[in-house]
Amino acid sequence: MHSRSYTWADPKRTAEAGQSMAGIDYLRAMMNGELPQCSYQQTMDYDLVEVAQGRVVFAGRPQEFMLNPLGTVHGGHFAGMLDSAMGCAIHSLLGAGQFYTTLELKLNMVRPLPVDGSLIQAIGEVVHPGRKIATSEARLVDENDKLYAHATCSCMIFAHES
Repeated sequence: MHSRSYTWADPKRTAEAGQSMAGIDYLRAMMNGELPQCSYQQTMDYDLVEVAQGRVVFAGRPQEFMLNPLGTVHGGHFAGMLDSAMGCAIHSLLGAGQFYTTLELKLNMVRPLPVDGSLIQAIGEVVHPGRKIATSEARLVDENDKLYAHATCSCMIFAHES
């Protein structure tokens, strides 16, 4: 039997801080450790490693606890990393007081992810930075740019209510 334990910060604190920050500043604060990273990322063990206007990169090493009953990395891990990258790419363009939610996600898995310690990156970039609906795309690749999956999404953009 294997076990795993980890901790995470109160997600409410991070969410509240984000309401008064521009998206890119919020993401950079999480990347630099000024704010805790998302609890989902703690759970799935991947980190925000790059933030620019309209582009973000998450990186992690798929592990045994992510396997499905057939012994391959669960599709939810593919989707989680790619959704994070696409949504945060859009978030990097939002102003203070704005937030988003994923409206639609399309995912194509082209090969299984390795669990041999390889670093996998989810690279997300905005395709269309609309005012109400924005779209983005992402690729899941290894250090040699070998493609494991690619995805597109649409996100709905909202303003926080005061």
